[in-house]
Amino acid sequence: MFKKTPLWKKKTVSPNDVLEKIKPGMNIFIGTGAAEPRTLVNCLMHAKGYSLQDLTLIQLISFGDAISYKALQSKRYRLKTFFSGWVSAEAISAGQVDLVPSRFSAIPLLMKEGQIPIDIAFVQITPPNRAGYCSLGVGVDVARRAMAQADLVVGEINHDIPFTLGDTFVPFDAFDMIVESIDPPFYFPRFPVDPVFDKLAANVASIIEDGSCLAFTFGPIFEALPKYLADKKDLGIHTPFFTDALMELVKSGAVSNRRKGFFRGKSLTAYALGSKELMQFLDKNPIVEFQSIDKVFTPMEIGRNHRFVFIIPVRRVDLSGRVALHNTKGHVTAGPGQMADFFNGAEISQGGYTIVALPSRNRQGNPNIRLSVEDSPDLLSLPESIDLVATEQGIAHLRGKTLRERAQALIEIAHPEDRPSLVEGAKKINILYKDQIFLADSAHFYPADIEIRHTFRDKIDVRFRAIKPSDEDQMRRLFYRFSDKAIYYRYFSPIKTMPHEKTQEYVNVDYRDVLSIVALVGKPGQQTIIAEARFAKHQNKPFVDIAFVVDEEYQGYGIATYLYQMIARLAKNRGAQGMTADVLASNRAMLKVFEKGDFPVQAKVEQGIYELTIDLTGPKS
Repeated sequence: MFKKTPLWKKKTVSPNDVLEKIKPGMNIFIGTGAAEPRTLVNCLMHAKGYSLQDLTLIQLISFGDAISYKALQSKRYRLKTFFSGWVSAEAISAGQVDLVPSRFSAIPLLMKEGQIPIDIAFVQITPPNRAGYCSLGVGVDVARRAMAQADLVVGEINHDIPFTLGDTFVPFDAFDMIVESIDPPFYFPRFPVDPVFDKLAANVASIIEDGSCLAFTFGPIFEALPKYLADKKDLGIHTPFFTDALMELVKSGAVSNRRKGFFRGKSLTAYALGSKELMQFLDKNPIVEFQSIDKVFTPMEIGRNHRFVFIIPVRRVDLSGRVALHNTKGHVTAGPGQMADFFNGAEISQGGYTIVALPSRNRQGNPNIRLSVEDSPDLLSLPESIDLVATEQGIAHLRGKTLRERAQALIEIAHPEDRPSLVEGAKKINILYKDQIFLADSAHFYPADIEIRHTFRDKIDVRFRAIKPSDEDQMRRLFYRFSDKAIYYRYFSPIKTMPHEKTQEYVNVDYRDVLSIVALVGKPGQQTIIAEARFAKHQNKPFVDIAFVVDEEYQGYGIATYLYQMIARLAKNRGAQGMTADVLASNRAMLKVFEKGDFPVQAKVEQGIYELTIDLTGPKS
């Protein structure tokens, strides 16, 4: 039996037949990325003829595959794009490409209003199904709008692209001409991940909560994220690009999309770029919804998702929170226009926030956190929209912080070798206090490994970590929330004020001799210190002296007991054989914490004060 030839094949023509329809001065729309109709475009790039002159190629994002920088130098074609990254960055600088500055969400309206005229649309599609519908595959883009506006619509059928679901179905009869592809789709290689980016991704993942909705793009940060997000619950996806890394995250079970406010139960995207395995995963996959960019990029739609988290890989950041974006080939999140929609969406989202992520130094060993990035190309001067900054050194919380507090927080996540010069520079330009304490050696000894999270009664979620110099204002506020009685119990005297001079001495510690643990509650970027515990080494014996205090609003939940057990464990791990503490005899609640501990306690009373000695060498009898 001979295999029946599909009816659609009778409508196919050669690429040269299509090129004969092109006239000088025409505007030709071409699909993006893996949705690029490569056979048609390759033929167009290499064909010669009088008619193939002075043509404008319109492609939202150009990845430099078929439409290469070399081809554009022929001057027969001029690329008009809305995206300043990838191949476009080099070509824009050379004057070979016209960049249209625009929010992506506004592009369909520009086309509808005739601001972006289109004469011919080249669109990649799947073979039609039995009902006579093709799928737009891996790039919904603005294909429908381009097809509606074009006088000639050409479909390139590619057997290797997935039949995706969503707003992807187009009747076969909508195409004036059909070409059968002889080229495979544009497969996108995965990025290698070095240890710095791996640690950076771990830090980013540590502040993403269950039920958050995420946007993914490309680069080593996103490649490393899935393994650190795999234990999260009910994550949602609202993303411009669906990638191999995102497929990995979905397969881990961390993504349910149950808590989304827009396309609940579906991972929403406009494009897919990745491997052959990704294409197979997306084929007729009902959990991945492809929609046009006016759905995916519109801030109000993004903001309907609670806890929307926008992660931005950047090149540099300065002490005020201004960032310099990537402007080289290989970076998809490259221009302010492409980011504005997602920035706004995160601001509108209830509980949403924006994370800027970058290594503390570049590949040449130069600092990425600087006093100023004012002279950098691709400057994004929206410091008020940056909620958190992450490096492999830690997380800086910027929302609601003064310029001084921002500078302190960012210096703490700079490379340890770069911090002294940042402190001195910030003092000179009056961002930091002139008397600001800085312990250079402590930058190398911050105990990031002790960070932990615990949920107490009434679902009070508390994060514990070592104190930082940038905690100065938070510790002052904690002090002023205490009652006179609480202050007396902690400091044994009726202290009334805690000015900058005293507080900065308290929060700047030499981690080799002193360890202070703070407890924080609240969402990322809005956390409040509600407790602190610390120990300091004795000079002449293997003991540490300990003290801790809990905000009165949070007493009675077991936080003091947890802090005591934590501080005892950390002291023992650091070689201490015992601990000492002084507690007022009237402070029965604190005495009870010591009594309930895992280690034997000896006590003697002098002048109304219990002098406690806790033995860490053996269990409680």
